[in-house]
Amino acid sequence: MATTPQNPGASAPRRKVSRHRGEGQWAAGHFTPLNGNEQAKKDDDGLNVRTRVETIYSKRGFDSIDPGDLRGRMRWWGLYTQRRPGIDGGRTAVLEPEELDDEYFMMRVRIDGGQLTTRQLRVIGEISQEFARGTADITDRQNIQYHWIRIEDVPEIWERLEAVGLSTTEACGDVPRVVLGSPVAGIAEDEIVDGTPAIEEIHRRFIGNKAFSNLPRKFKTAISGSPLLDVVHEINDVAFVGVEHPEHGPGFDLWVGGGLSTNPKIGVRLGAWVPLAEVPDVFEGVLSIFRDYGYRRLRNRARLKFLVADWGAEKFRQVLQDEYLKRELLDGPAPAQPLQRWRDHVGVHRQKDGRFYVGFAPRVGRVDGATLAKVADLAETHGSGRVRTTAEQKMIVLDVTEDQVDSLVDGLRALDLIVHPSPFRRGTMACTGIEFCKLAIVETKARGSALIDELERRLPDFEEPLTINLNGCPNACARIQVADIGLKGQLVLDDQGRQVEGYQVHLGGALGLEAGFGRKVRGLKVTSDELPDYIERVLKRFQAEREDGERFAAWAARADEEALS
Repeated sequence: MATTPQNPGASAPRRKVSRHRGEGQWAAGHFTPLNGNEQAKKDDDGLNVRTRVETIYSKRGFDSIDPGDLRGRMRWWGLYTQRRPGIDGGRTAVLEPEELDDEYFMMRVRIDGGQLTTRQLRVIGEISQEFARGTADITDRQNIQYHWIRIEDVPEIWERLEAVGLSTTEACGDVPRVVLGSPVAGIAEDEIVDGTPAIEEIHRRFIGNKAFSNLPRKFKTAISGSPLLDVVHEINDVAFVGVEHPEHGPGFDLWVGGGLSTNPKIGVRLGAWVPLAEVPDVFEGVLSIFRDYGYRRLRNRARLKFLVADWGAEKFRQVLQDEYLKRELLDGPAPAQPLQRWRDHVGVHRQKDGRFYVGFAPRVGRVDGATLAKVADLAETHGSGRVRTTAEQKMIVLDVTEDQVDSLVDGLRALDLIVHPSPFRRGTMACTGIEFCKLAIVETKARGSALIDELERRLPDFEEPLTINLNGCPNACARIQVADIGLKGQLVLDDQGRQVEGYQVHLGGALGLEAGFGRKVRGLKVTSDELPDYIERVLKRFQAEREDGERFAAWAARADEEALS
């Protein structure tokens, strides 16, 4: 491969050089901020806002918060203002930020690798009950998310979290976000390699490090040695996927440039094998490329996926090797296709030490602080001191002896946390939605929960693995494009011409097995009230028309539009 010069566009055709001359890339010498977000980050590092929260804002109250901190830098400490109650979805895009802001915050607790002790879980539950009106959602990035947080309470919440080894540091913002990790790392019988040491080292070296606290935009990471491919590696900025090298043994296949939102892209393999000990250094190299070469001019082109799309895998790997690692990476194999559809670890599974882990499904990730505290109690009563969150809004209790499994399953069921759920309970995911999110247009959590009940009633014998993802806006936090049935919230017209909440439908998306984006049927939009009828109709057609062993995504890809309408 040719050596890449300092100007990242120099080796490309001349027409591309002009296109990227003004993209705001630091490596090209473009340090002058080209938009308000870049100016705010240049004015003051987002990590510095903590001192102001502790010494000024928490003492003087919400009205004392500088607007630049309120809608920008506070994200670096996991804080967003939540949506003011009573604002309908039709006004989301027309109101000014200050009109949408409530005086309460969403707070995101960072849980790298989804790893929690029961003591940590109990503290999360106690904080929820004391400061967050009981809210505590499990997100699809393994975090816990509170609502109704007052600025006056934030320092005490930080103190309590940090006392048990948790934090909100860089849980949001233009920074390296939480690192997704296999929730059964170190315990699964079929694990290829345990990525936990790499996750811990990345957290130690790079989280809260001001060398990487001003990125063009967010940076998402996934590391897993599970053959189930359980961390949605295809849609992260960087991912390390467990593989067995024929000569060097267990390690990781390197992926870059994945992401969803309004311009979704599946990540690309660099064809490189990375041993466990080198993962943090390679992570630093990819992160540094993003910081230095990432596009800062336009926010909607500031994710790594756009750079990767323009450069291609070969050039990206060459720049990583030549400018950052100063060495060649070994070529390596691609990960094998997973042997099963479900990769959320729900159910009862034997660990490699002979004990068991027990995965359970809340409703669309919605739990509360009291329930989390009871889960901690249940786990300890049944001999466990460890729990995990998953990238599918689920939770797992580890280290349960065989004689304790049935009792634990019964205890969880009493909390409406189901170990052997229907495909609808297991496969339905929802983002925060209009209840709290300032970007949302429609409701999601309550609607997803009600949809589960209705589909279980109408289709009690449906057993095929199926994902139904509800999103309150186009930004795809709930991964609508890669669900079997993805529902993008928007306002639609009902049969009487009234504007009501509804969804644009995506069908046949997938990750893991034949990863790809779902198709959209021209003009297919469904009102919220029609949603159960629509999904029942489509699933019955699938059951009637499917070939032997055919997955829903494969059927949806070949079905005619009439069958999908």
